[in-house]
Amino acid sequence: MVCATQLMIVLDGTIVNVALPAIQDSLGFSGAGLSWVVNAYLLTFGGFLLLGGRAGDLFGRRCVFAFGLALFTFASLLCGLAVSQGLLVAARALQGVGGAIIAPAALSIIITTFRDPGERARAMGIWAFVVSGGASIGVLLGGVLTQTVGWPWIFFVNLPVGLAALSLCRPLLDPDPKPGTRGGFDLPGALLVTSSLVAAVYAIIGAGENPPAFTALLLLVAAALMVAFAAVERRTEAPLVPPGVFASSPNLAVSNVVMALAVVGVVGWFFFRASISRGCSSTTPSPPGCYTCRRRSRSERSPRAPPRGPSTASGSSRRYSGGWA
Repeated sequence: MVCATQLMIVLDGTIVNVALPAIQDSLGFSGAGLSWVVNAYLLTFGGFLLLGGRAGDLFGRRCVFAFGLALFTFASLLCGLAVSQGLLVAARALQGVGGAIIAPAALSIIITTFRDPGERARAMGIWAFVVSGGASIGVLLGGVLTQTVGWPWIFFVNLPVGLAALSLCRPLLDPDPKPGTRGGFDLPGALLVTSSLVAAVYAIIGAGENPPAFTALLLLVAAALMVAFAAVERRTEAPLVPPGVFASSPNLAVSNVVMALAVVGVVGWFFFRASISRGCSSTTPSPPGCYTCRRRSRSERSPRAPPRGPSTASGSSRRYSGGWA
């Protein structure tokens, strides 16, 4: 059940990308505005992830997991019913908050439930498989749902999974021990770091349309908010990011940088591939999701195989320019 819920969260990070052209046609998004359908989810998810983990320590893992699941399911309903750009972006941001509450609580539940090292290793292996495979499944599923029943169903598909998981929380999950409240709740830190990220991303996305002075001002605001976040973390009793945590562990700093670059690359690739592939190959949303898998399987079978059939003028020009495309 926990892995199914995590799969739902991972799917929602990529399933939307294939449906973006249909959403743009339906709600009239601009090119820059359309990216906020993706960014609103990712920014709130990343910004409130640490706070979600702290909430599990304060209020109990099962309680927090159920609350985040209910919030995520409700936000999915709002996304599917959205009739305006603002409502869809706001609902996507709410989805990100729900996902940020669920993810750390779910991982903590797995670690505390499976105490035997062998069972825990198997559970973590399943968890890793769900996380790694969910992104690819989301790209394919997004195309199928958008083409067959319409883009709102990429959000409605979360409803039965969420409701079923909610009904199973109490009978399947162990009761929470008495939670501790020592240290408090670092809500200012979470708000500051999320606001800083939103300002920076908005500055980058709107750089082509906004005046340079406004873009520079937004970047300065983002930097000031990040400085304020660092100051708050030094003074609070229970910081989201303890001061000096990265300096004390160089491997932690490097792994976080690599992970951030990987996420940026993958999400950006899915976003632009969905838009470009649809414009170049078809008017339906499924090819962007299926093209990558077809291309990969074909290249794995014969990466350098020459084309079949007689040579054509275009084929000759490709050979002359350095090989087959």
